[in-house]
Order: sequence, then C-alpha cells, then structure tokens
Amino acid sequence: MTGPLLLGVRHHGPGSARAVRAALDAASPRVVLIEGPPEGDVLLALAADEQMRPPVALLAHAVDDPGRAAFWPLAEFSPEWVALRWALGRDVPVRFIDLPAAHSLALAAAEEAAGRTRLEEPGPLEGADPEPPAAGSTDPGWDAVPDSAPSAEAELSPQEPSPQEPSPHEPSPHEPLSDRPSPQAPSARSGDPEWDAVPGEPGAGPDSAPSDAGMRIDPIAVLAETAGYDDPERWWEDVIEHRGSDGADGDPRAPFAALGEAMAALRGMYGHGGHDRDLAREAHMRIQLRTARKEFGDDVAVVCGAWHVPALAEKTTLTADRALLKGLPKVKTEMTWVPWTHRRLARHSGYGAGIDSPGWYGHLFQAPDRPVERWMTKVARLLRDEDRMVSSAHVIEAVRLAETLAAMRGRPLAGLTETTDAIRAVMCDGSDVPLDLIRDRLVVGDVLGEVPDAAPAVPLQRDLTRLQRSLRLKPEALEREVELDLRKDNDAAKSRLLHRLSLLSVGWGEPVTGRGSTGTFRESWRLRWEPELFVKVAEAGVWGTTVLSAATAKAESTAVSATALAEVTTLAEQCLLAELPDALSVVMKALADRAALDADVGHLAQALPALARSLRYGDVRSTDTAALGEVATGLAERICVGLPPACTNLDADGAAEMRGHLDAVHTAIGLLPTAPELSSRWGSVLHRLTGRDTVPGVIRGRAARLLLDDGRLEEDEAARLMSLALSLGTPPAEAAAWIEGFVGGASGGGMLLVHDERLLGLVDAWLTSVPADAFTDVLPLLRRTFSAYEPGVRRTLGELVRRGPAAAPGGAARPRTGMPGFGAGLDEERADAVLPVLRMLLGIDDNDLAGAGR
Repeated sequence: MTGPLLLGVRHHGPGSARAVRAALDAASPRVVLIEGPPEGDVLLALAADEQMRPPVALLAHAVDDPGRAAFWPLAEFSPEWVALRWALGRDVPVRFIDLPAAHSLALAAAEEAAGRTRLEEPGPLEGADPEPPAAGSTDPGWDAVPDSAPSAEAELSPQEPSPQEPSPHEPSPHEPLSDRPSPQAPSARSGDPEWDAVPGEPGAGPDSAPSDAGMRIDPIAVLAETAGYDDPERWWEDVIEHRGSDGADGDPRAPFAALGEAMAALRGMYGHGGHDRDLAREAHMRIQLRTARKEFGDDVAVVCGAWHVPALAEKTTLTADRALLKGLPKVKTEMTWVPWTHRRLARHSGYGAGIDSPGWYGHLFQAPDRPVERWMTKVARLLRDEDRMVSSAHVIEAVRLAETLAAMRGRPLAGLTETTDAIRAVMCDGSDVPLDLIRDRLVVGDVLGEVPDAAPAVPLQRDLTRLQRSLRLKPEALEREVELDLRKDNDAAKSRLLHRLSLLSVGWGEPVTGRGSTGTFRESWRLRWEPELFVKVAEAGVWGTTVLSAATAKAESTAVSATALAEVTTLAEQCLLAELPDALSVVMKALADRAALDADVGHLAQALPALARSLRYGDVRSTDTAALGEVATGLAERICVGLPPACTNLDADGAAEMRGHLDAVHTAIGLLPTAPELSSRWGSVLHRLTGRDTVPGVIRGRAARLLLDDGRLEEDEAARLMSLALSLGTPPAEAAAWIEGFVGGASGGGMLLVHDERLLGLVDAWLTSVPADAFTDVLPLLRRTFSAYEPGVRRTLGELVRRGPAAAPGGAARPRTGMPGFGAGLDEERADAVLPVLRMLLGIDDNDLAGAGR
C-alpha cells in the first residue's frame, strides 16, 4: 500500500460489505479503522465471541441520565461488521475513529435545550446556532436518508420500484434517544419520519442551512442525475452494489477510488453540503488516522461513509483539526453491546435504522450464488407452510419472470422489486394478501441478535437476564401471547416479573384479555422484546440492582410523591400484582393519608374500584389484604354519605361523569368482602337518588336500573318510576336522559325492553307524545341510547313496536313472551307436525312412542 486505503461505503449494504471484504483481502492492511465511537474499542474483541450473533448494536448512554443514549446497529451485511470480523479473525488491530459518544450525547443535550429555547422565544438567540436542532444527516454513510426514500409499503408496490440493496442514504445507526421517547414514535429530536443522525454528530438536521450552500445536498442524487438516472437508488445499485466485488472483474479497490473521486468533486462544489457538524467529526477522524499512520505506516484501511472520504484524504494540520474540537461539551458515558432486531432495522422512525428489507439484504449477503433462485425457493417454502399450493413449476416461472423484468427495465440483476412483482403474478395469483406474509417473515424477518454473557451490563440487566433464564421466559423479537395460570408456581413467578417490569416502565409485556377463563387465577400477556428496552432497564437501574429491589424502591418513591388519591390506589393494585410487600406498607400509609384528606366524592369514586379489584388478589396470590379492605370499606362508607348531595344540580357533562362513577362504585361495592350492612346502605343511597327531582334524569334512571338488576326494585315499582319520569309534566330532554340512564349503553337495556312489554309500552307512548318542536332536541340523545344495542335487539324491538300489543284469547291484551311469533300457549297441532322428523333423528318407532305415553 502506498497510502491509507479509504473505503467509502453506504451502511448496511450487502454489495458494499462484500466489496470491503474483497478490498481488505487484497490489501492486507496492518490496522483497520472504522467509523464508530472510540469508547467501543474495549468491546471490539467481543465481536469474535461465538455467542455474538448479529444484528447487534453498540449502546452508549450518559451515566447520570441513562435515558439519553445512542445506538450503532450492525447487521451481518454491514460493511463495518465485515471489516471488524475480518480484522479480529486475522489478529489485525481494529479501532473506532468517529467523534466520541461523550461529545455526541453532550452536544445532543445542548442542541435539544437550544431547540426548546427557540420554541419559547422568537428569533435566533445570542451565542446560539440560529438554525433548528439536529434532526438528521444525509451523509451517505451511517447517517443519511434521502427525503424521497421509499417506504416499506412502496417496496411491494408494482408502481414504485424499490431498491434491491439498502439506500446509500440510510438513517444513522447512531440511534439517538430523546429524554423519554415513545418506542413507536419518532425521537423528540426527529422532525422527519426517516431516522436522523446520532446526537451530537457534526451537522444539523435536514432543516438546517449550510454555511456555504443554500440547502443540504443529496450527493448520490447529484451523481445519479449526472449519469442520466431519475432514481438515485437504482443508480447506486446498478453501479456499486450489483457489480462484481470478489476481484474477478479487476482490482477490488478500484470502485472505492472512483467513488472517492466522485465525492471529492461534489465536495469541491458544495463544501460540506449542509452537514455543518461533519467538520468536527472529520477532524477527529483525521487525528485518529494520523495516529495510526505514525504507529503502522501507510498500511491503514479506513471504513467510513463515502461522503467522508474526501475530508479524510484532505491535507490539514493537526493544530487546525484540534481547533475544530476545542470546547466541545462532554458527559461521562458507558457503552455495551445489545441485541438488535431486523424489525428495528426496518423502521424509519423511533429507534430504527431505516432499512426497508433487512431479511432480503441478509439473503443477498449469504447466498453464495443464484440469489434469485434461492430467494424464490424460500418464498415457496413459506407459502407451502401456510397451506398454499406452490409447486416447483411456480418457482421456475417466477425466476424467469423476474429476470425478464430486470432485462426490460435495464437492470443488470433482478432486485427486490422484480422478484416481488414475479411472486405476486406467479405464486400469489395477483393478490397482495400473501405478499404481506412474505414481507413480514422474509423481506423483514424476526431475527433477534445475541450478545455474549461477558458483555458489560448494569446489575439490574444481569438480574433480569437471570430471571428470564430461570423462568424460561426468553425475550423474542416476534410478538407472542402467553397464558399464565397463577395457581402454578412458575406462572405466578412470571406474572410477578412482568408486573414488576411494568412498574419500572420496562414495557416488555402488555396485559391483554385472554381467550380462556375470566377468573382471577388466569392472566394473558402480549410479549415483545424491543432493543430500546435495554435503555429502559438502564434507566431503572437507579432504583436498585435487582428487579425486586428496584420495583420496591420506585413504588415507595411514587407513593410518597403522589398527590392524587386515584394514583395511589392504582399503585396499591400494582404492588399487589407484583407482590411487593415492603412497598405495600408504604403505599397503604400514603393511601390512608390521601383518603383522609380528600373530600371530593368524584376522587373517592375513582379510587374505590382499584381497591376492590385488589382485594380479590389475596385468594390467588396469598397476599394479606386486610389493611386494604379496611381502607376500601372506609372509602365506600364516605361515598355513601357524600354521593346524594354530589349528584344534585349537575349540568349535562357533570351528570354523565357522575353516572360513570355510579356504575364503578356499584361494581366495586359488589366485590368488597364486607358485612351486609354496607350493601344495604348502598341500596338505600340508590333509592334516594331515584326519588330526588334535583338529581339529573340520567342518574335517577341509572340508579333505578341498578336496583332492578339487583332485585331490590320490583318490576311494578320500576314501571311506576318510568311512568313518572315520562309524564307530560317532565321536559322531553329530562325524560330522554332518564331513558338513557335506565336502558342506555351496553348494560342489557335492550333485552329488558324486549322482555317487558310494560316498559316498552311506556317508552313507546312517551316517544309518540313528544311535541315536534322538542323531538329534534331529544333525537341525538335517543339515537345515542338505542344505537348501542345489538342489531338483533334493535330488529326485535322494531318488530314488537310494529305489531303492537298481542291479544290473548277472549280479546284481552296479554303480556308478550318477549320474542315475536310466539303464542301464549302450546299449539299441539303444530307440535305434532314435528314428530316424524324427531322420530327419524332419534331412531324411535311408533311403538316406542306409544309405550312412552306419546
């Protein structure tokens, strides 16, 4: 080598990865330098461990704020990973040379604070960058995404060709985490659905203007346009990714030299092209390159984003480079390896690296030859497993069609677009439905990487890993549901772990409604492990070194700082589910204090249901809930005293809210294992509510219905209350509200009207008597009431109203049986007509029927 070998790549590109491997084999450098955080150098040796299986990511986080972190994902087909494994396999020194994560995270925090200030105060601030904070970078290396990058859905669209290889403008693998971002939402520093640069990287986001250009340029788009392409992705694939990279077609280093010259021409025209912060990054990389050349000579290979190649080849002084780094903020950081997933690689937002088809890229990298034929075989195997008829002839025809489409489109090889179009036409009969399965299982995939046990981790993470192994609850990238029977020790331990993690905001599992029994001894969870949960575990590590101690400490702290009574009762329920006896005593004291000071009936009503539910856990989880029962009973008694006055003189919104409290308290009191006196007292409260004119109609109607359902109100009395509420002297709006409270919602009110003709007749008579000018006002309320009924119930009610009262023998009106078409007595003649069919079904002859007395 006559000088450093600069290998400009796009990240997560199979073609680039193969080219890097061929170039390293040809050059045999004495040291390999890779664009990445230097703090990761101490962890590089772990990449050679047998337990290390990509996709994985380097995770850096601030020691004093673990939630501020960044990821550097690496897949098997990433050029950086290939270079790393090449060096480790040959005992060649390998180092990361990018700007340290300590500066990146500190710069991200400063920019985020500056961005918040800009939102608060108009105009640029003194001493601050007047441009918006970083939201991304279009570096053709690890940190760039074109604004026009195709979506994952477009990848399977016949109108929009999608790339066979990853974009040269992929989102940064330096995945920034905002202070507390949602796993499904873009980062707080992200203003674009495509992923942005690592926090603290030189260069602002796509919204920032460069100092020497009017906008951020897309270098690959400029080169593609110069070559006559209208799609930058196709140009990169055809020129770089699809060409031979094993040295069979010439020097494997030649493509990198040509690409470096092209990037040099672009940078000579556009400068840094709007990537302001790249100046500091490249200065640091040049310093590291000088150090390596002093130690190893010119036998140095550098793997970096293609955009950085001209800057690394530029001749500058050490003093000038150090000046660009002077004064950069810094925070103390920790770094480790964490597993990554293909689904995260396939996301343009949140924590994803923005690669549309990692499963396809992995296939291209692994296939030794005939990649299209091997891919079609995989697809056929998947479809067969799903009971679809796919033969060998389908595979052959699909391969031929894909190759024909590539030739018609002027492409050197069939890409994902061509193979997808061929699969749709040949294997899926033109339907896009099977393509969703293919994309989910193969194009993206559910691969979850693994890291060795020797990788550094916070103590809480190690305890969690130990519990996962002992309980055989393996973290998986594929979403799955598990059913737990709390009567079994292992299932009960799994439930405790999941509830404790939920309390720590580590959302590995989400409770769902199970398909089996609805008893309290069963739980259903939807589990899915996401890479950002490692950050959540690191954040939770401030509470303790084990899951139990951390959950206990956080529950105690939350109980002390909570101000709302409902918040404390919910916390008490969580402590019981997670079995945190030490924390429960603190929570119960806080609960008693808040309950004694809170006189708002609404707050008490919101708090009681959680306590009532919690009391049931003692039977299944062997938890002592005596103290909880005393607090719940005291709350219920205070509600009984304060509810009637709180229900008077309410407006419509207040009445609707109080009706919800009424239902919740009624259900909760039914769950309390208390003496009959409390239940009787609650019944008296409901009776008082039904007879107070100052109580809104919706509450009076609801109280009457609750009494009727509990058997504390006779049907005659219910009919009398309804007739009073629907009398001519009652305003139509008030009467409609009473009806809504009595028969509204999904509480079975429709079936009540079906089976009780008197109530239906009262409603029918009132409705027909509403004046025309008032009917328009009550119509929305009535529609809301009756639209909640099942279609069959509404149809039956309409039939009953259409027929009118049924007539009994002798001309007297008789009660309905509740279903149209049924008479009052038995019609023996019609019943006899069924006997022949019944005889045949049961295999009974006439003698048997005669012997049985018919």
